[in-house]
Amino acid sequence: MQQLLEWTLEAIRKEGSDFSWMEEFRFDWVPLIGNALRKVVAGQTVLILNDTRRNWFGRYIVSHINRPELNRPFVPFYPLQGNFPNLAEIETTQQMRSLEDVLDISYPGGWFLWYIGEGGDRYAKLAYRNDENLLWLFDGQVPNSFNLRKHDPLLDIKLLQLYRLFDRTLEAALFNEVELD
Repeated sequence: MQQLLEWTLEAIRKEGSDFSWMEEFRFDWVPLIGNALRKVVAGQTVLILNDTRRNWFGRYIVSHINRPELNRPFVPFYPLQGNFPNLAEIETTQQMRSLEDVLDISYPGGWFLWYIGEGGDRYAKLAYRNDENLLWLFDGQVPNSFNLRKHDPLLDIKLLQLYRLFDRTLEAALFNEVELD
């Protein structure tokens, strides 16, 4: 079994030169992904939340994470917006607490948000409420988040590359090929 940092570097290098940009960011990536995957392996549910500009990416994650041809256990990844259609109407702290209460009831094994989007978006406020959420932020400087530039001309490609790395790491974690601690 490999350490996650070592495994991640090898996985990045296997992707080729198009993904070499990620080598310098792996030290930011590994603690966040390790923490998220420990929770997934322990049975927590991942609720995907994204800003409007990244709706396509949220749909991509949900449609690819549990493809039957992957021949691995299914994992509980769901779109928060799809499960809670009134999400856009939640604005107050009390409403956010009420949403968190119903999520606690709905997912008694635990849950966390995987937020992908800009730091100033209305959904970011919900994601910031818990330090255990996985945050992929654009032009944000929030501790314990993975940061990307929203005006990067290769942003969409980078998101797909990061998803591929996340998916491969998830599989390695499910099959006990990496140490997440």
